[in-house]
Amino acid sequence: MMHHRRWFAPFLVMVLLAITAAGCALPGKSAEPKTLKIGVLPIADVVPMYVAQQEGFFTQEGIQVELVPVASGAERDALIQSGGLDGQLNEVLTTLLTNAGGSVQVKIVTTARRPFPNQPLFYIVTAPNSGITDVEGLKGVEIAIGENTVVHYVADRVLQHAGLSAGDIRFTNVPKIPVRFELLMSGQVKAAVLPDPFASLAILQGAGVAIDDTAYPEVSHSVISFRTEVLKDRPNTIKAFLRAYDKAVQALNQNPDKYRDILIQTARVPEALQGRYTLPTYPEKELPSEAQVADVVQWALDKGLIQKPLAYDQLVDASFRK
Repeated sequence: MMHHRRWFAPFLVMVLLAITAAGCALPGKSAEPKTLKIGVLPIADVVPMYVAQQEGFFTQEGIQVELVPVASGAERDALIQSGGLDGQLNEVLTTLLTNAGGSVQVKIVTTARRPFPNQPLFYIVTAPNSGITDVEGLKGVEIAIGENTVVHYVADRVLQHAGLSAGDIRFTNVPKIPVRFELLMSGQVKAAVLPDPFASLAILQGAGVAIDDTAYPEVSHSVISFRTEVLKDRPNTIKAFLRAYDKAVQALNQNPDKYRDILIQTARVPEALQGRYTLPTYPEKELPSEAQVADVVQWALDKGLIQKPLAYDQLVDASFRK
């Protein structure tokens, strides 16, 4: 009997240790990953993320953030849907279209950019020698846009608010911004919606501005959103990301000239503009309002892009800004 007890006691200890180790390895008890992959377009809106990286703010928060350059919204959307990215710079409209398929795949956690006085996101630019100097001159004129994108939404709303009727507004689809720029400057289209630096370059080369989104800033914005799976599994990593991001925004707003080179490199600012192109003001700790989101949803319904409306909390996770 004693012989049995001699081998049984160590065996029991080993079993208990194995059970304890297995319990520690359960997925629910493991530490959340401290890494994030974020898709960034080559525009000024993403500069705070590069500043956070350069200044070591992400490292100070104990996280690793990989900024993944994407050439287009379509490339970014495909990577998000395949799980190749955790987060992205986008807007309410693409968040809505991503989630309209039945399941909520991504949610917004912060506003990245919005218009400030004399700092538009989008301009309706008119061709040199077109003779168009204001919104009235755009009646019945084909305006080059990217169809069913944020550019389409912003242009539509800005022109409606400025007094044009639906019958006055005409668009032509030119998805690629560089092509839109070339068609405008060669006079093949009389007007186009352009972001910077293309808009500023067009103006420098003789184009005019009929109107820009500073006239109705509530319709224009960009945001940072994450896959809902990431928000659920890595909440502390998202909070750390936002703390680092907010530090970068403050640093940028306090001393924009210090980060001018990041802007020039990231937004691919043409040489002709590099001396005069300045960093915009970035909003601090903001989210799109319920009214802004509801307007995008209504526009998408009117255009037949979605079949049923989505609620604010299906598109925005406000908990990270509380």
